[in-house]
Parts: sequence; structure tokens; C-alpha cells
Amino acid sequence: MNQQRAPLRPLDDALAELLAHAVVLEGTETVSTFDADARVLAQDLVSALQVPPQDNSAMDGYAVRSAEIADEGVLLPVSQRIPAGAEAQPLSPGSAARIFTGAPIPKGADAVVMQEDCEAAGEQGVRIKRLPDSGQWIRRAGEDVRRGAVVLSKGERITPAACGLAASIGMESLVVARRPKVALFSTGDELVMPGSVPPEQMKPGAIYNSNRFFLSVLLRRLECEVSDYGIVPDQREATIKALAHASQEHDLILTSGGVSVGEEDHIKPAVEALGTLDLWQIAVKPGKPFAYGKVGAAHFMGLPGNPVSSFVTFLLLVRPFLLRLQGASRTVPHSMQLPAHFDWPRADKRREFLRVRHGKSGGLELFPNQSSGVLTSATWGDGLVDNPAGRTIAHGHSVAFIPFAELLA
Repeated sequence: MNQQRAPLRPLDDALAELLAHAVVLEGTETVSTFDADARVLAQDLVSALQVPPQDNSAMDGYAVRSAEIADEGVLLPVSQRIPAGAEAQPLSPGSAARIFTGAPIPKGADAVVMQEDCEAAGEQGVRIKRLPDSGQWIRRAGEDVRRGAVVLSKGERITPAACGLAASIGMESLVVARRPKVALFSTGDELVMPGSVPPEQMKPGAIYNSNRFFLSVLLRRLECEVSDYGIVPDQREATIKALAHASQEHDLILTSGGVSVGEEDHIKPAVEALGTLDLWQIAVKPGKPFAYGKVGAAHFMGLPGNPVSSFVTFLLLVRPFLLRLQGASRTVPHSMQLPAHFDWPRADKRREFLRVRHGKSGGLELFPNQSSGVLTSATWGDGLVDNPAGRTIAHGHSVAFIPFAELLA
């Protein structure tokens, strides 16, 4: 008697369950601020100083007392010259100070007149051609960062700008979450590594192992330490041995393909022999089959074998899981509403993630072949349309767009 097929699980429910299993890894690292890009900050970053440290000029020009300039064309003597990094003297009454961008504002001055609105008058001084407003072209002390402020919070994923901000408050190094250790497996005797067999000599049924390449790159983009176990033979004992070894040294074991119930699919019984495994049918397209379990203390995730399915389910499920392991405060990417410049007349019972790109007219264009085996769609596109189950799309409809720039950062 056939067992009744389990209902499809909503993506949000599956993700919530995965994140509940993702306990933040113990341990931190101290890394150079130069090397902190994409790492997850493990503690709040508190500024010990204010930035900028004092009022300074936003322009090359002349520092003045605005109240002393009643009319355009006033001629003022130049009492001092203040380059960036110099110490300013109090501004003498009735004078102007030649000042440069970033230089400290002298005591008594309340405005900077940019040099384009001034005319040098030789030894006589400078002629002010435009009336200044009090406060103009002055950057105030602490307007960027206040002393004692939390400039970056624990759980933030560090960006290039964040590296610069950390440096601006004197941080030579940062304390970050340790890298997740991930074991990557490929299964299937049909898989061939590029370079091992030329295309013209490929046997019938053989395919090049593309999943291994993009999964490895995606893991490294998430700052994981990756151990590539290569292609494991379609043999149960070999699979058990590889999983047992990986579970002792890694936080996550990741595979693609081989988690169904066929005679040559050995991942499922091998994982179950060593730990636990749940096979989920997730209501997404592409990427319905997904597996989660534990092998010893290591998490296990099994992705679909079709390349686009594997690619998309990694972005939707594995990526947020790995970010949560590192303590990241934001794991779900932002989407935006954009007009669809295509028709999608057939609603699906599953939530669909369509490969699209921005067109010249400002709307989203659809890749013509949305098959889960067509990896070209993921290189042609610059993002995904998140289309709810049961929804058709007509040209001009507003749709939820998730940029690859968010998902692949």
C-alpha cells in the first residue's frame, strides 16, 4: 500500500524551522579591519571619539564672521592660513582666514565662503562677493559619530563602507564571528569533473559537475571554510564513511542530489544510519525536494540535483541558515516592487522564483526558459521575481523583485 504523500511545506515555515535549528556558533576571531569585509561583527563597536573631532571646513575658501559682512564686495585682510591638519588661531576681528577643506574652523568664525565666491586682492586681502549665512560650509564636530555611540551593532555583516567607518574611529582590528566549517559533497556516478574528460569523449548519460562549482563559490562568499570532498561513489559504505568523517570536523554537511529513495540514492540511508533526516517537499518552484538532518553534532542539508533548483534553494534556505550560524541580525534579503514587462499566464500551486533582469525600459524581462535545468537563466538574470502561489502575471503588473546583488553579496 502506497503511503500518502506529505503535503507541500510553505517556504516560510521551512525557513523558520531551519533557523530555529541554527544555534549561533561558539567562538570569535579578531581580524584586521582590512580583512573584515563580509564577516559578521561579534560585538558592538563603540566610538571612543567624535567624528569629526572639531568643526572643520567643507570647502576651500575663507573663514569669516558673517555679522561683519553687511554688503557684497567687502574687502577683508587675511590674518592666517589654515591647511588641513594645522592648528587654527582665533580669528582676528574684521579679518578672514584662508582655509582649506578639512581644516579646523578658527574660534570666532561662524561661516566659510567658498573660494569661487571670493576674489583675492593681493596684499590687501580678499574681497567677499557673496553674503554668507551663519554656519555655511562648516562640518560640525561629531556630526558623523558621537563619542560613546554604537557605530556598528553586533550581528551586522561588515561592508566596505563599514570597514572605513571602523577605521575612522581608530579600529585597527575587529572581533567577528568565526567562520562556519562546511563539508561539500557531490554524489552520482554520472558526474564528471571539467578537465578530466573532453566534451567529445563524454560517455552517454555523463554530465559535468556544475553544482560543485557554484556551491563552493557561494559558501566562500558567505565566509565559510569549505572542505570539498569531491564526488563520493554511489556506494552506501563509502557514503557512510565520508559523512562520519565530515561530521567530526564540520558545522554543516551540504550535498546536492541523491536524497530521493532510488536504489542508487545512498545519502538518505547513510545519513539515517548515522543520525536523523527529514525529507521535505517545499512549495517552491524550482527546488521542491530538500533534506535537513543531523549527523552527530553537524547539521546536514541536501539540495536538489537540478542546477537551478540547487542554486535557488541554496539562496533561499542555506544562505540564511549560515548567516544565522554566524549571528547575523539580517538573514532575509530585501525585495522591491518593479513592473513586469512580461506575461506569466499559468498560475502554479507552488511559490515561484522566476529568473529575470532589468530591461532598458525600466521593467523586468523574463528569461524565456524557466526550466530547473537551465543554468543559463541564472547567469542571464540579475535577480528573482518572488511570485506567490496561484498568481498569474500580466505585462505591467507590479511584482516583488529580489536582486542577485542582495542574495550573492
